[in-house]
Amino acid sequence: MELWLFIGALAAIYLLPGPDMILVLHTGSQQGHAPALATAAGLAVARGLHVALAALGLATLFATAPWTFDAVRYAGGAYLAWIGLQLLRSPGATADIEADRVGIYAAGLRRAWRRGLLTNLLNPKSLLFCSVLLPQFVSPGEGPVLLQFALLGSLLVGIGLLFDAGYATLGAALQRWFADSPLRARLQRWTFGSLMIAFALRLAA
Repeated sequence: MELWLFIGALAAIYLLPGPDMILVLHTGSQQGHAPALATAAGLAVARGLHVALAALGLATLFATAPWTFDAVRYAGGAYLAWIGLQLLRSPGATADIEADRVGIYAAGLRRAWRRGLLTNLLNPKSLLFCSVLLPQFVSPGEGPVLLQFALLGSLLVGIGLLFDAGYATLGAALQRWFADSPLRARLQRWTFGSLMIAFALRLAA
């Protein structure tokens, strides 16, 4: 297996802007570090499920029954659009970060985790990505195929989690900056919300 080539490919992909990155950055800049990390954890679980589904050959079902792919695609697009609208309507960041943590630890972390999970899980392109990328780096002559698949899948999930944790930290670092200016906070909400809706339209199309 060309592990370094595989890791480089993953790094390049995780650096590209997408709904996962936007969601983590927005969560960090609006709610703080802990909810952003919870979102990242939800994304990691979803990627792990995609790896497992790819190993089970669910992508083959999408190829043989295109309507199943379309059904998941439309559901994912609708969910991203709903998140985008929620971002547009959110009250914005606040400078009183400590006060916010009372609500965060009540239910906010679970909500952030669930949002991360569903954002990635309802994107069939993530499943197809796993199904296309992983087999390219599996070599039957280098050991059990299932073990290689598990190793590559673990790297995919782990590296994604590292990148998302970095985005969570970046977003949280900007929280006070957005909170200090209602105009900046409003522009941030509209930019991130509009991007999520744009990703939803692209997925549905």
